[in-house]
Amino acid sequence: MSRFNLALAQFGVYAPRSWSEVEARLAREVTTAAGQGAKLLVFPEYAAMTLAALLPPAVQRDLRGQIAHLQRFREDYLSLHRRLAREHGVYLLAGSFPWEVAPGRFRNRAFLCPPHEGRADYQDKRVMTRFEREAWNIEGGAEIPLKVFDTALGALAIDICYDVEFPALAAAQADTGAALILVPSCTDTLAGHHRVHVAARARALENQCLVAVAPLVGAAPWSPAIDVNHGAAALYGPPDRGFPDDGLLACGTLDQPGWVYAEVDLARVAQVRTEGQVFNFRHGREPAAGPAIVERRSL
Repeated sequence: MSRFNLALAQFGVYAPRSWSEVEARLAREVTTAAGQGAKLLVFPEYAAMTLAALLPPAVQRDLRGQIAHLQRFREDYLSLHRRLAREHGVYLLAGSFPWEVAPGRFRNRAFLCPPHEGRADYQDKRVMTRFEREAWNIEGGAEIPLKVFDTALGALAIDICYDVEFPALAAAQADTGAALILVPSCTDTLAGHHRVHVAARARALENQCLVAVAPLVGAAPWSPAIDVNHGAAALYGPPDRGFPDDGLLACGTLDQPGWVYAEVDLARVAQVRTEGQVFNFRHGREPAAGPAIVERRSL
């Protein structure tokens, strides 16, 4: 299935009062998008941090300490997304979770849940922002593998927020077959929002592929982690034959909670790579486009 409907969440932060409220909210969101015919649903980076509202107030205020306490919810959180994916027959990218991978060590992990029985798989974020490095104790690193997921919809990859700002990561995924790169994001300034979108647009151009952004939006004054969130969802393609002149296939309203829908046709990715006005994907792998000798001159 190369053609399908995509739903990108502009997920509004909130403070749930119980686990049942978490279940009800997510069920409503998924039901709405699936009811519009979406087959792939994308939730944003750190959407799981809304679960911190279920912790005692003193723990909520503890930026580093709260992620250890959040681990009590992680299996239920993953099971909920897996169940909803199966019930609605959709692929579901869960909002990323600060997942404990060893005692006291946490990674920013996003699970892709399939519409059938079987395990969910995940992508960990590789490159941490200053906030994650300096304030929060979330780790990345070159040892974290990049993945390409072969699904019934096509070959998908995930670059979590800041990762999309580094061309080599998306290039490696595209070289391994990814035609659509999902970018769950969480940015607390408009500049951060624009950095993610400038990068997503560039990755679509460089790799002649589709790149989809899904952000966290709204304010959570009770949370030191997701207190302010700005963003808009968007789907980008290369500005070339078969795509809009600006490459923009869909875009949401800034900071407005809700779903942004788009039709995806992965066959157009293969077509533009062989019939485009330019061959960024092919030519970008040639020696002339790689690392170059730079001569510095004085005039």
